[in-house]
Amino acid sequence: MTLVDRLAEPARRVSLEVRSLAALARAGAVGVQSPDKLLATVNAMRRFGPFGAAPKIAAWRHGPYPAIADEWGEITFDELEEQVNRLTNAWQAQGLGVGATIGILCRNHRAPLIASFAASRLGANAVWLNTAFSARQVKEVAEREGVDFLVYDEGFAEMVAEITPARGKIACATDDPADDAFRKLVAGGDPTPTAAPAKPGRIVLLTSGTTGTPKGAPRPEPKSLVLPGALLDRMPMKAREATVIGPPLFHGTGLIIALLTLSLGSKLVLRRRFDAAEFVDDLATHGATGACVVPVMLQRVLALGEDEVKARDLSALRVVFCAGSQLPAEVATRASDLLGDVIYNLYGSTEVSVATLATPEDIRIAPNSVGKPALGSRIRILDDGGAALPQGQTGRIFVGTTSPFEGYTGGGGKEIVDGLMSTGDVGHFDANGRLFIDGRDDEMIVSGGENVFPREIEELLVTHPAIADAAAIGVEDPDFGQRLRAFVVKREGQDISADDLQTFVKDNLARYKAPREVVFLDELPRNPTGKILKRELAELQVPTA
Repeated sequence: MTLVDRLAEPARRVSLEVRSLAALARAGAVGVQSPDKLLATVNAMRRFGPFGAAPKIAAWRHGPYPAIADEWGEITFDELEEQVNRLTNAWQAQGLGVGATIGILCRNHRAPLIASFAASRLGANAVWLNTAFSARQVKEVAEREGVDFLVYDEGFAEMVAEITPARGKIACATDDPADDAFRKLVAGGDPTPTAAPAKPGRIVLLTSGTTGTPKGAPRPEPKSLVLPGALLDRMPMKAREATVIGPPLFHGTGLIIALLTLSLGSKLVLRRRFDAAEFVDDLATHGATGACVVPVMLQRVLALGEDEVKARDLSALRVVFCAGSQLPAEVATRASDLLGDVIYNLYGSTEVSVATLATPEDIRIAPNSVGKPALGSRIRILDDGGAALPQGQTGRIFVGTTSPFEGYTGGGGKEIVDGLMSTGDVGHFDANGRLFIDGRDDEMIVSGGENVFPREIEELLVTHPAIADAAAIGVEDPDFGQRLRAFVVKREGQDISADDLQTFVKDNLARYKAPREVVFLDELPRNPTGKILKRELAELQVPTA
């Protein structure tokens, strides 16, 4: 950063905060308040941090309105705040406090949110564990993160059998609410509001783990309005509405929209498992104006068929927030045709937070782009030496935001150049300032001297009417150095050969980009947020001709 940039930075930050506050005001997240309530709000955020204070502030503003709807019914914002207080006091009585670490291994329902809010008010760290982990992974991550107390769904009892946190563990989400240990702990706690901790706790999310053991990526309590402002600056979410969440809360995609929904005083609709038909039913039943998905969930909604989807009244829907993995252009276009111009596609990661956000207009004009930089985000395309590349040229993507990544809990971090962090992706900007992701910088292959990014081939393959899903990887080749191997899933009732697909690629891209092998699968391996597990594809035993 140059001296001029350093001098201009304070003014830039003030401008971002003002613009963010305006976006929050338009959405109804903040409003006209009496001086005493405004002072109380500011004090709550200062004492408990924005995360820990969120249900308290929402209860003051939206108390009797429904806060969370899950498979056990609905609770209001007043009830949510009371339960957070009860749990915070119950945990304090057990000796949990500042610096403790609480692990959360739960599907989507009210308990993990109550646990995470209470952890923040204790000054404890909340580690959100991936429900798709093996028992070995759960144990390894719990030990590495130093989990002192574990909250887990009863269905994961065998998975956590060998984990013995110092302060214990407790089950929730039992079939019989009267026999739910977590609910009993909450009910037995003192509802009196708790004193503020010396410092608020941190949220620790885990990386997607598509290439190895997931890493902990802690974030401090944000001291800025820019993160919610960046989303509300582009998305027409409003107060006292309803949002249906598809992705798991342990991933940033689901959690950030859940928190934004509660901050708006809107109803948060959760289910423990995603089912496309139930998802669109929930949208209709709750008159939802917002939905949160990862791309594979959007694909499953499309697979229901136009008649099935249109049989539900989705006329209230204004925002379908999509993130977590690559959104194929063909899926974005089909979803827009079916649901209307409501798709908002975010590009970011656990480490860099929010980088870009494509609006419905972006998706109509350039469906394979990820949109323009979000409010507060700075993006540069750099070459291998760290020099900036001109518009239109592909290079490594570096991002700077107002919500800095602290480094992995096990040590290490991402490459930093001039205050900007590497995303691990390569891409380019077009003349209108839209960002295009060309692939992962570690996935590019050199085949016969030509650079090939698998993503371009994947995007093309899913446009074929016979193909429902596709992935491509590079494999070693004695003649060409590397070659492309494609994995495809056929649409139901469709038949197509490997030769047909190779010809299709050659007809639409350079001939050297055609995969030399095409493998047909029933489904592609994915993690819970929809990212394709290419490591598993590489390990598949593929018959050779």
